Amino acid sequence: MTHPRFGGIAILDFGSQYTQLIARRVREQGVYAAVYPFDAPQETIDQFEPKGYILSGGPNSIYEPGAPQIQPALLRRNIPILGICYGMQALTYALGGKVADSAAREYGPATITHTPHSPLMDGLPPSLRVWMSHGDRIEQPPADFTPLAQSENSPYAAIGHVERQLYGVQFHPEVAHTPQGVHLLRNFIFAICQCRESWSAEAFIENAQQAIRAQVGGEQVILGLSGGVDSAVTAALLQKAIGPQLTAIFVNTGLLRKDEPKDVIRVFRDGQGIHVVAVDATEQFLGALQGITEPEQKRKLIGGLFIDVFADEARRLQGVRFLAQGTIYPDVIESAASSKSSRTIKSHHNVGGLPEDLHFELIEPLRDLFKDEVRRVGTALGLPDSIVWRQPFPGPGLAVRCLGDLTWERLETLREADAIFREELEKADLLRAGTAQSFAVLLPVKSVGVQGDNRTYDEVIALRSVTTDDFMTADWSRLDYDLLARASNRIVNEVRGVNRVVYDITSKPPGTIEWE
Repeated sequence: MTHPRFGGIAILDFGSQYTQLIARRVREQGVYAAVYPFDAPQETIDQFEPKGYILSGGPNSIYEPGAPQIQPALLRRNIPILGICYGMQALTYALGGKVADSAAREYGPATITHTPHSPLMDGLPPSLRVWMSHGDRIEQPPADFTPLAQSENSPYAAIGHVERQLYGVQFHPEVAHTPQGVHLLRNFIFAICQCRESWSAEAFIENAQQAIRAQVGGEQVILGLSGGVDSAVTAALLQKAIGPQLTAIFVNTGLLRKDEPKDVIRVFRDGQGIHVVAVDATEQFLGALQGITEPEQKRKLIGGLFIDVFADEARRLQGVRFLAQGTIYPDVIESAASSKSSRTIKSHHNVGGLPEDLHFELIEPLRDLFKDEVRRVGTALGLPDSIVWRQPFPGPGLAVRCLGDLTWERLETLREADAIFREELEKADLLRAGTAQSFAVLLPVKSVGVQGDNRTYDEVIALRSVTTDDFMTADWSRLDYDLLARASNRIVNEVRGVNRVVYDITSKPPGTIEWE
């Protein structure tokens, strides 16, 4: 049986903020898509046997010194290519066409008209609303290319060499602001590249199990289980593939949400039958964090201590050869990207960086999946919705939501307030689909209040809820006022030591989703 990864679309990343979105749009059509740096070795891409290439957009001008260019080997493949925005300009330049600075730059919605019956735009209405984001434009297409569409400011909004199956579009078909962009992508994927729909949760599970068994054989595997979606689906997939050869180590840091430690044991040990080693390291973590308030210092300390605790438990197990991790595709893409100009926003932790005496071979069965695909696989594996649709939770846990002193009492206050907020969202059916991430934050300030006939000077809770498709940008959730009123009223009445609740209405950017 052909692996569902083979025969899909290779996406070459020229630096666009939408590159991952292109991959998601292709996969939504049931076709595998893989993202590679624009200068990835051709032999690396060939292993995946792509049936077509999409060249992403990017922030550069094609004539800038050091601007990314198409590798010559790509144009010798005789495989269909679709260039998007900068990708179109790179294709044009590589084939001898002319790109120039546009006198009227296009950023935002535009209307294009197109030539009927071209393979790329077949079945689309003659006039289309699209999303433009470019400064340069095509002045002269390469030889034997024909114009397929035009806008008011772009005489070559789309071009094509039908015989060689090379196409370029100046707009972004992958974004929601191009309403019929998926139709264009489907034309390229199916009509031009002749791909087949073979990428599904069920096909992935079947092939992943075969790959896991082939890699592991009869050896033992350990997994760091957090209860988050990625590690949960990894655990369920490994359990299905190798059963008793898997041991999951669950470290209770004392920084989890209300009832999460017992929920993890209930779902995975009792429900899934996984051998779970549970370690309560609450006192170690809280002791180490005493007096630490700087966010990066907290993250690094927690990450290092987590590795130490995990390593100690791993040493107690005999004959373990493999370490499984819930690495997913965005992690792989970000790791492969150049970091020369990147800045540290915040640190993350997992079980990477283990001591040298622990020489494990790595298993990452989800490294081909985006988060929405991980959730579909989790559902197909029979995990409960409470796990599959668990909202993102930071690796350092409540430590980065409890601002100021990290004491058990303040963490308990935060846990109770957070549980109330999430409970009210759940009642309104907003925790799964209506919001992407919602939580409470305990602020490092106190507020004067009146409760009964008494003056109070107590803690302040900030509620945070955002909507987002990709977590790269986010907008604050316009929650119903009555819902916020209920949550606020319950928190100040049911959570001892809190007398004020505020709601965060900051988007990302300029803020981050988490407060620390």
